[in-house]
Formats: sequence, structure tokens, C-alpha cells
Amino acid sequence: MSDGLLPSWRPGATRDAILAFLDASAEVPAEHRLACFDNDGTLWCEKPTYVQFDFFVDALKAKVQEDPDAAKTPEFAALLSGDQAAIGEIGLERIAYALTGLFVGLSPEEFAARVHEFMSRSTARTYLPMLELIAELRRRDFTVCVVTGGGTEFVRAISQGLYGVPPQNVVGSLIAYEFVPTSEESGPALRRTGNLVAGANEGAVKVNNIQMQLGRRPIFAAGNSGGDREMLEWVAAGAGPTLAVLVDHDDAERETAYVSTAATFADPEPITDVGARLGWTVVSMAGDWETVWS
Repeated sequence: MSDGLLPSWRPGATRDAILAFLDASAEVPAEHRLACFDNDGTLWCEKPTYVQFDFFVDALKAKVQEDPDAAKTPEFAALLSGDQAAIGEIGLERIAYALTGLFVGLSPEEFAARVHEFMSRSTARTYLPMLELIAELRRRDFTVCVVTGGGTEFVRAISQGLYGVPPQNVVGSLIAYEFVPTSEESGPALRRTGNLVAGANEGAVKVNNIQMQLGRRPIFAAGNSGGDREMLEWVAAGAGPTLAVLVDHDDAERETAYVSTAATFADPEPITDVGARLGWTVVSMAGDWETVWS
């Protein structure tokens, strides 16, 4: 049954474990076949910087062209100068909040259009083996979702085109919208705010948001960083056939060799050590993938 499946995956224990899970999942009713994938570093490259971060910086540069005084804001000045000491002192959380403010007042459609325009110029690269895995899960009647630490609306704008995942199946860090009632000039509208709802979608927050927004416990999850630990633990502890997959970035030749960490908190131990200790299926990018890029 495995002939011709997952052609970019090399034969071995990792591919065998994935294929065994796919076969065993036939025992699970289709309505419970839920698969959740992290995005950054799991479905597409997160080095040297996150794609959404590049999107924010691109928007900042456009803002400064229109309003040079914006470059005087401490968060923006540190970014534009590349002053790593200043960035570290200010903190990424504060900088991310400032960048989010660049889009306050946009409608969902306007924000999505900005994302599409940026992505038309972006060199973001997706992992072919993971796209093949998504396709095989979908062929077996899985509902495939993206559960990301990135912005929900940013990923929703690209998830259908990149992964075949509809916007409603994206769970991420949520920015609140403000409802603007009907006026004499226009009908009702939604306008983006700068307020983050319930914190960044990492760690235990991922599990909470999966339950609140999807209403089901996944039987499959894939991640790559300490921010995915709780999601992978939760899936692995479920009843019936389950699979927790951790992508190990150990390929310095074709990608970048590093151990991915959570973006918003300190990891108590390297996530690759956690995966090995808990018996997850750890994917060696160097050893398990014949082809990396789609």
C-alpha cells in the first residue's frame, strides 16, 4: 500500500512510522481524523527570518517613505538600523506590537490584499515532503488545519493557495477587530485593531485554541519548535492511533542546521531532546528527506 506514497521521503523508520499511522487511521471515523500542522519551520522555512516578520518590515519601510517621522519611534529605529543591542533591550514582544500597529484600521479584505501583494514578491519556500504528507492525509479524509504562532489573518490569506487549507481551518495568534456600525456614508464594517487576543499562539495556548476554535482533539500533529511541545504532547497522549511528528532542522547543506525554539518564552530543554525522550517521530531533514524544497 506504500508504493508511490510520499516520494520525497527516504525509506526508513520515519517514513515507515508515518505510513503505519496512515494505514491505522482507517480505523478512526472520518469526523475524528483531524491533523494539525505548525507553519513556520514545519511547512515553510523560518530562517533567516520569519516570513511574517519580513512582511511587517516591508510594511514599515513603506510607512517610513510616506512618513519619515515614523522612523524615530524607538522600536522602528532599532529595526531599521539593525541595532541588535537596541532590539534586545526593547524586546521582540514590544517590537511585534509596534509592527502590528501599522495595520490598524484595515478591513479584513484590505489586510489580505496587503499579504497577497507582499507574497507575490516574497521568496518564501515550502517543504515538499510536508506538502506530500498533507495531500496524503487529505486523500484519506483528514481535516487538515494549520496551527501557527503567526498571525491568524496573515496565514489565512495564503493557506488555501499554499496548502489547500481553507481560512476557517487556520488557528493562530488573533488580532481583534472592531465592528463599525452603519453610518450615513457607509454600511457596517470591520476594522483591524492592534490588540492581541489571549496571547501568542504558542505552548499551551495552542492546545486551548485548537479546542476552542476547532472543537476536536487532533490525532496527528507536526511541529518543529518548543512552541509546539504541548500540542505534540496532547496529540501523542490521545486514544487510538496517533502520531506526533517533530521536524529536526539538521541539514546545514540544503537548509540551516539549528534547534528551533519558542518565540515568546524560554524552552526548558531542546525540543529535539524532548521528542527523543517522549518517543515522537523525529524527522531528520538531512536523513529522511530526499528533496527539501517544493
